[in-house]
Amino acid sequence: MFLVGLTGGIATGKSSVAAVFREYGIPVIDADQIARKVVEPGKPAWHKIQKEFGPDVFLDTKELDRVKLGDLIFNDIEKRKKLNAITHPDIYKEIYWQTFKHFLQGHQFIVMDLPLLFETRHMLNYLYKIIVVTCEEDLQLQRLIERRGFTEAKAKLRIAAQMSLEKKAEMANFVIENSSSERDTREQTIKVINVLKSSKYHWKLRLLIGFCCTILLAGVYWLRNKTVRSLSTAA
Repeated sequence: MFLVGLTGGIATGKSSVAAVFREYGIPVIDADQIARKVVEPGKPAWHKIQKEFGPDVFLDTKELDRVKLGDLIFNDIEKRKKLNAITHPDIYKEIYWQTFKHFLQGHQFIVMDLPLLFETRHMLNYLYKIIVVTCEEDLQLQRLIERRGFTEAKAKLRIAAQMSLEKKAEMANFVIENSSSERDTREQTIKVINVLKSSKYHWKLRLLIGFCCTILLAGVYWLRNKTVRSLSTAA
């Protein structure tokens, strides 16, 4: 099984692309979904956030007030780093666990939806291919204002906090341009899926893993026999 990274910018349409992959039976690990899960009330990260940022970033329901916290960290790089230091270990732990489960299920490849892939660089060495979803800058700003209810100034601040779409596209293996119709985005995504499905790279990985397992089992067998012979000689 090989890993495919899916990234882009805020409000560029990664979710629409991820939905097409799921429709074709390809598992998608959503880092944003996991990020919400690890800060649920009572979770270790929830307690750490409360200790670090205080009660003001929580709702009356004890759930994290993502809007307030977002405003706080996007205006302060140091606080953003502190939040990442709290949440990222738990997020990546869950990502690794989900990846392992999909590997056992025998999938050819899975997609990792990682909005901050290039910013954190954490998973880059594990990915076989990278897909970047882009759109026109004015459209990205418009979508963010309409969907999140941000002011123009706040929307621009959120966009500026991420690496530019142009730089991300330069580092991608596939670029899906999501400035046109839903149908056009879907067709681009299907073309990428067909290319990935034609890859034989997963067989190389399976052979490598099989070889390593064989060596490991042979070592265990040799050690067991040596121990048995030693015990027999001592007796």
